[in-house]
Amino acid sequence: QVHLVESGGGLVQPGGSLNLSCAASGSIRSINAMGWYRQAPGKQRELVAMIASRGSSNYADTVKGRFTISRDNAENTVYLRMSSLKPEDTAVYYCKFTPISGEPSWGQGTQVTVSS
Repeated sequence: QVHLVESGGGLVQPGGSLNLSCAASGSIRSINAMGWYRQAPGKQRELVAMIASRGSSNYADTVKGRFTISRDNAENTVYLRMSSLKPEDTAVYYCKFTPISGEPSWGQGTQVTVSS
């Protein structure tokens, strides 16, 4: 069982920046993936970015060049640096921990609102 605690959401103006973080605790194996998904009202949850324990990452096309995912394996923490934010980035952002085997774990979600 892995417990995830997210932080860093909030209200930001278009063009602004926000940093999200997600700390994992519990039964963590060294090989895993951590990432961020988001869900806007009336829409399905979608992948934003994912990073493996060895450092490889992938991004949704809609955030490439604007968002950066990183992780600290010693602290079991994943970060999402969001820049040049747009109103369409408004959503609840969820952290996900995917082990090499077994079920993934989800955080409780943090609201990101981009509005003037």
